Amino acid sequence: METAALIWMTCLLAIATATLIFAMPRRFSGGPRAVPREAADRYAGQAAEAADRAADRAAEVARRRRAAWERAQDEVDAAWEAFDAADRDARRCAAAAVFPIFKQRRTRAEIADRERFLHTRALTACRERELSMEQLNEVLAHRGGWNARKHPVAQETALRAAVREHRLAGYQAATERERIAWRDAELAAAELRELRTEALAATIRMGRDVRSLRLSPQVTRQSVPEPAPRAAPARLAVH
Repeated sequence: METAALIWMTCLLAIATATLIFAMPRRFSGGPRAVPREAADRYAGQAAEAADRAADRAAEVARRRRAAWERAQDEVDAAWEAFDAADRDARRCAAAAVFPIFKQRRTRAEIADRERFLHTRALTACRERELSMEQLNEVLAHRGGWNARKHPVAQETALRAAVREHRLAGYQAATERERIAWRDAELAAAELRELRTEALAATIRMGRDVRSLRLSPQVTRQSVPEPAPRAAPARLAVH
C-alpha cells in the first residue's frame, strides 16, 4: 500500500514538473533576435550621412560637367563666327576672281615670285590656324590642284576657299564636342537626382524632419541647375 502511494506521488510530481516546464515561456536560440533601438538609429544615421556625402560628390561632378558643356557651347559659337567670316572672305575673293586676267608670257622671276607668294601666304595662314598642317603640306608640295604658276588673285581665291573648308571642319568638330558634353551633363544630372532621392528616403527612414536634411552648397538646386533642353543652333545653310 505504501509502495503504491509512493508511485502515485512520483507520477503526480512528474506531471506537475512537466506542466510547469511547458507553461514557462521559451526562447529559441535559432530564431531572429530583436535589434536594439539605439543600434538601428545609429545605422540609419550612418546610411543618411553616406547618402548625403554621395549626393555632395555627385553635385560637384554635375557642376563641373555643366561648366564643361557651357564652355563647349561658347566654342561652338566662336567656331561658327570664324567660319562665317571665312565664308564671307571666300565669297568676296571668288567674286573678284571672275574678272578676266590678261595672259602673257611669264618670266622665270615672275614664276618664282608667284611661288614665293603662295608659300608665304600659306605659311602665314597656317601660323594663324586658318589652315591645317595637311592643307599646308598640300600647298607646299603643289598637290591637290595647287599651282604656283597661277596669278596671285587666283592663288588668294584658292587659299580663302581652303580656309573656309578648315573653318567648317572646326565648327563641325566643336558641334560634336558640345553634343558629347551635353550628354555627359545630362547623365550627371540624372545621377544627382537619384542620389538626392536616396538621401531623402534615408532621412525619412531614420525619423528626422525632412527640413533638417543637410544640403551643402554643392547640393542645392540653385548651385547646380540641370541642363536645359538642348536645341540645335540656328545656322545659315552653306551652299
